[in-house]
Amino acid sequence: MSATWRSDTPPPPARIGVAGWARAILRGAGVGALNAGGLVLMLVLRLVERPLFGAHRPLTPYITQGVCKGSLAIIGLGVSIRGQPMEGGGAVVANHSSWLDIFVLNAPQRIYFVSKAEVANWPFIGLLARATGTVFIRRERREARAQAIMLRERLAAGHRLLFFPEGTSTDGLRVLPFKTTLFAPFLDDGLRADLAVQPVTARYHAPEGEDPRFYGWWGDMSMGPHLLKVLAAPRQGRVELTFHPPLHARDFGDRKALARAAESAVRAPFEDQFEDRAAGD
Repeated sequence: MSATWRSDTPPPPARIGVAGWARAILRGAGVGALNAGGLVLMLVLRLVERPLFGAHRPLTPYITQGVCKGSLAIIGLGVSIRGQPMEGGGAVVANHSSWLDIFVLNAPQRIYFVSKAEVANWPFIGLLARATGTVFIRRERREARAQAIMLRERLAAGHRLLFFPEGTSTDGLRVLPFKTTLFAPFLDDGLRADLAVQPVTARYHAPEGEDPRFYGWWGDMSMGPHLLKVLAAPRQGRVELTFHPPLHARDFGDRKALARAAESAVRAPFEDQFEDRAAGD
């Protein structure tokens, strides 16, 4: 996570009793075992998949998808879906609220995340990310050209790449302005004629009685305490995924116009939510 967004009001401290610890241990063990088993199976299949198909991965993305669905079921987080994931390769852009986004956005579709390079070195998570085909990038000007070429190659291979254009995670109650740099490869002369970009909105709804930012993970928050809080919760909330109609790169003159259109689509469900609240007051 890039810790660049901070809130003036920190979340309230979590109070976890004996029952909460029991839930956290049981759920954590289940999620850990499922992910470890999926990782082993994936690594074994890659021994066959890599020499036969190269950059294409016709088998292992189904394992990732199944593991994510199972993890959400163990945690107890409900997922409702509006719209449909697009077919085939291309790009997906979404708002970023939490480490839970990895499970939530992988469960209904077969995608490859684009992540900051540091994640590759994180314990266990980095191994999972590398095994699932995550694209790692550094936000440094001197590497921009090489990374653009890499993204173009992955898109040209028919992969569906998921980007978080905000560049950081938030409290889950807002959408930050999209950074336009990562949209540049979408307008490459060899891609723009056929490339589709699908905006996706993830709106988390906290468990009843909890802070609305319950699932948000931002700033300098440590993953361990946040993970423990989520696993220990007696009740879970839900997340609503909205798959918006894909945008076609050929319809936009530059990356800024494409980024604005994608941001507008992702932001719309949050604005509708605020309007609904105001109407009920």
